[in-house]
Amino acid sequence: MTLLTHRYRAIDEAVAAIPDGASIMVGGFGSPGTPFALIDELLAQGQRDLTLIKNDANEPGIGIGKLIEAGRVRRLITSHIGLNRDAIAAMNRGELEVTLFPQGILAEKIRSAGAGHHGFLTDIGQGTEIAAGRREIELDGRTWGIEPALYADFALVHAEHADRYGNLIYRATASNFNPLMAMAADTVIAQAYRVDEPGSLGLEAIHTPCAFVSQVVEVARETSEQGRRAHVG
Repeated sequence: MTLLTHRYRAIDEAVAAIPDGASIMVGGFGSPGTPFALIDELLAQGQRDLTLIKNDANEPGIGIGKLIEAGRVRRLITSHIGLNRDAIAAMNRGELEVTLFPQGILAEKIRSAGAGHHGFLTDIGQGTEIAAGRREIELDGRTWGIEPALYADFALVHAEHADRYGNLIYRATASNFNPLMAMAADTVIAQAYRVDEPGSLGLEAIHTPCAFVSQVVEVARETSEQGRRAHVG
């Protein structure tokens, strides 16, 4: 039997494990749930040629928008980039490869990976650009598209509260893509505003168990975009 060990780390040590060329899932939907402190540390350390998987591209100067502006991202897999003019410009210049999926398809591709499946069948987008190049199968008299699961080398997620084993509790809409991504990557690095000793969290309150989390770091609330605005004000 393997005993549980503390996974609490300094943020620079945790992010230093990410190499150039890594594929990284990044939690969040717009600002809520985005691990801003981990992204800022990744920017500071200089990793390049990254593939990012995120629901959106954030906005210019915010979150992964900073990485895109700095030319650190080779490919972005997402559901929309309309709020980030820098990402659109980089895509149009051929500097950023963008793969777009409908939001539900993107979420299910990630969920399937976390559940141990290799993909799923769907009729969404059949006969449209969405299904271009997608393999198909006949089943029960219907034609289905095969959507492969989506995995990553790393996932960066944001939690409200955690313990040193890596058990995570999300707050409100910050639970968006974070729980799915925490199950779909080889290495999961979580940031939390508060990291307490093991046994301090009620079992019924835990959203992501520590079995899925590789490292957890504690960050100040001011590292979030909302926290920065409140601090400035």
